[in-house]
Amino acid sequence: MSHCSMRISPTLASLLALVCFSLPACSTHREEHHHEAHKILATTPQSKAITLTQEYVCQIHSQRHIQVRALEMGYLEAIKVKEGQPVKQEDLLFTVKPILYSSKLDAEKAEVELAQLEYAYTEKLHQDKVVSKNEVKLLEAKLAKAKAKMNIAAAELDFATVKAPFDGIIDRLQLQQGSLVQEGEVLTTLSDNSVMWVYFNVPEARYLEYMAELNQHKDELQVELVLADHTKFSQAGKIGAIEADFNNQTGNIKFRADFPNPDRLLRHGQTGTVLISRVQHDAVVIPQRAVFEVLAKQYVYVVDKDDVAHQREITVQDELEDIYVLKSGLGVDEKIVLEGIRQIRDGDKVEYEDRHAEQVAANLKYHAE
Repeated sequence: MSHCSMRISPTLASLLALVCFSLPACSTHREEHHHEAHKILATTPQSKAITLTQEYVCQIHSQRHIQVRALEMGYLEAIKVKEGQPVKQEDLLFTVKPILYSSKLDAEKAEVELAQLEYAYTEKLHQDKVVSKNEVKLLEAKLAKAKAKMNIAAAELDFATVKAPFDGIIDRLQLQQGSLVQEGEVLTTLSDNSVMWVYFNVPEARYLEYMAELNQHKDELQVELVLADHTKFSQAGKIGAIEADFNNQTGNIKFRADFPNPDRLLRHGQTGTVLISRVQHDAVVIPQRAVFEVLAKQYVYVVDKDDVAHQREITVQDELEDIYVLKSGLGVDEKIVLEGIRQIRDGDKVEYEDRHAEQVAANLKYHAE
């Protein structure tokens, strides 16, 4: 019976030796990697005074914006203003040459003159005891009636003179000089831009928050306006009014913020963004990266005194750029997992590196004030 012997070539022997030599090193590397992967960072929540800002798209309106109309029919005799011109109250804007009322006023003036002559003549006859006192009173009443008709005709004719009812800025002129103007036809619009009314829609939840904090933090409320070029308007505003009814379709209610406009930079019809800011004292804040979601709920891992991580639900009140402001769920003395939350599970005993809350906050984009 023959025996077969296996010969191992020198090359194969070298390869096997190399593999055997490298196996402990690979195993050690995996163990080091596994140990490094479970190393986590922990920190504590902070209690700070922070500024909370809410943004709302808005529409800008003049506090008074009216259509200037012709009160009588006639020819547009004169235009006393230019487009974009500032005017003062009672400044003459337009004159309309009415077709009927000018002649009517002349006729009424003639009636007054006739009644005046009759009255004067009858008064003289009464002094000469030719006519009775009743005759004089009758003609006196006739004169008063003629004057009243003349005043009405003068008022109707005065409607042909269009004056500014308040200080403002003239908009586009709708008609040219010499045009036939119909009664009630729009000649231009007039805007009072000294104060601008800025309207924006507020969700019901935000409205309730605002009303709840109005009495306590009214003086701390800041209202600002960001314009279309992303610059802030120089004047601060204030909440001027809140509409009476909610929009049932959107669940919003309309707010109005009032902004002084001394340089007349703002014009009727502009758009922008309203910023409403308030300071919340003793707010509990944590970094966003310490939070994870499960079924639309938000959680953190809380590390107890035995270094065991426990999953805990939190309630977020406000979200800033990289921090959450908490409504409930954590105390400022509790330790939470900052990094490595995907590497652990509820109930795991963990090794961690502790980071001070101030050190963590210094590396955030948003710094609590």
